[in-house]
Amino acid sequence: MAADDDPVTRLRSGDEATFVAVVDAWSRGMLRTARAYVGTAEAAEDVVQETWLAVIRGLHRFEGRSSLRTWVYRILINIAKTRGVADNRTVTWSDLVGEDAGPTVDPDRFQGPGERYPGHWRHAPEPWPSAESAAVGEEVRRTVEAAVAELPHRQRVVITLRDIDGYSSDEVCEILDLSAANQRVLLHRARAAVRARLAHYLTAEMMTP
Repeated sequence: MAADDDPVTRLRSGDEATFVAVVDAWSRGMLRTARAYVGTAEAAEDVVQETWLAVIRGLHRFEGRSSLRTWVYRILINIAKTRGVADNRTVTWSDLVGEDAGPTVDPDRFQGPGERYPGHWRHAPEPWPSAESAAVGEEVRRTVEAAVAELPHRQRVVITLRDIDGYSSDEVCEILDLSAANQRVLLHRARAAVRARLAHYLTAEMMTP
């Protein structure tokens, strides 16, 4: 379904086919987002199921101030946060001061003020090999998934919504109640961390005889 397809009238009239289509279109992404808050895949599935029940019960209260998808995701995140706290999986966002501090790339990889080209790479990064085989492609996927799972909480949620589920920056800001600047910083740091992890894996692959 298109991101801007808000079939509210059909859903309110009890159109089962429309409801099935919405559930099929959004549930996989909702599972990924819920998983960023809770400790197990099973808990994420419970969160998604509870979210759809809440959507059915509360659809008459939807006022259209945001897209239907944004409204559904807000419900999802509220439920996931509650479940995550109960599972000791997450802390509140106000407790995460400092997670976005520090450089995203090791400063030693760049030339210093007294060198010939200050701020330039000391050594240009090696080109990454292409994932030519299915086995290598699967290993790359697992490496990226592991890197995302290890990110600080806010970064993990933002990169999941932006780069995995394909939401726009405006949608992510609205869903998570973030400023545009904060969303950009979180996404940049998340991408940098994932890229560093992937670079380490691919460099090791290149060095393997």
